[in-house]
Amino acid sequence: MEEIPKTNFSLKDVVSISDFKREDIEAVLNVAECMEKLPKERKSSLLKGKIVASLFFEPSTRTRLSFETAIQNLGAGVIGFADAKVSSVKKGETLSDTIRVVSGYADIIVMRHYIEGAARLASEVSSKPIINAGDGANQHPTQTLLDLYTIKKAFGKIDGLTIGLLGDLKYGRTVHSLAQALSLFDKIKLAFISPEELKMPEHIKEHIKGIKYEEFTELAAVLPELDVLYVTRIQRERFADPAEYEKVRGKYIVNKESLKGAKECLKIMHPLPRVNELSPELDQTKYALYFEQARNGVPVREALLYLLKDVRKW
Repeated sequence: MEEIPKTNFSLKDVVSISDFKREDIEAVLNVAECMEKLPKERKSSLLKGKIVASLFFEPSTRTRLSFETAIQNLGAGVIGFADAKVSSVKKGETLSDTIRVVSGYADIIVMRHYIEGAARLASEVSSKPIINAGDGANQHPTQTLLDLYTIKKAFGKIDGLTIGLLGDLKYGRTVHSLAQALSLFDKIKLAFISPEELKMPEHIKEHIKGIKYEEFTELAAVLPELDVLYVTRIQRERFADPAEYEKVRGKYIVNKESLKGAKECLKIMHPLPRVNELSPELDQTKYALYFEQARNGVPVREALLYLLKDVRKW
């Protein structure tokens, strides 16, 4: 019978990938691998009797549904909302009060919020673990963990790979978190590919000083070196100025033509949803990893819920 590995997972909340040590990341990936192999009947008893609150103050499809799938797979109950308009926030209730109240009902709180830093605030007032499902343009740690899990499954390792991050590196919380997480691994090389207006922020580059990275404005300049190409959409909703968005919209479109010269082993990832930056003609090619990447959200989020199921912060 498959046994869930014992770990030294040290966190009481999952707020930022910068809170993770490499050992914490490896604990999540190892438990996620186990979750994929566990019989459904055994898995469904792991969180029996637990309640997980799913609080989505910002719209979400993949993250919310994969979390709720993971919750139900583990046998827990789920409460919450998918639209802040149906919560007491509409009446003027503060986030702190909402979290304090909900932590009295649930064993774990999964939260997405449109304001940067909201998850950190929630973790400071909640007596139960907070899992950040995305806070503004800041962090998306569970996406990063499923990204790492996807890379590890595809290559059998993470160390030693060359990974290109393409598109919106200024506002893209997925690439901010991923770059920080990759800095914990050995002999990683990163290529930041973006328009000048959407370069990786300086504070992220400061955080990853320990690994090699280069910046490019064109994919062709670095494509032959890449093991992984992580594509992001340019997010209209993150731009305060519509004119700034229009200047960069459609800057990168990845298709079969643009991949000439790529390694045979190249894998393309994308956090989804995509708009026009990733051609559907790639969906059935050996390069495409993005739909498997989305599916991997379930075992990774199952692993996190399992690791946090008995945490009491005070």
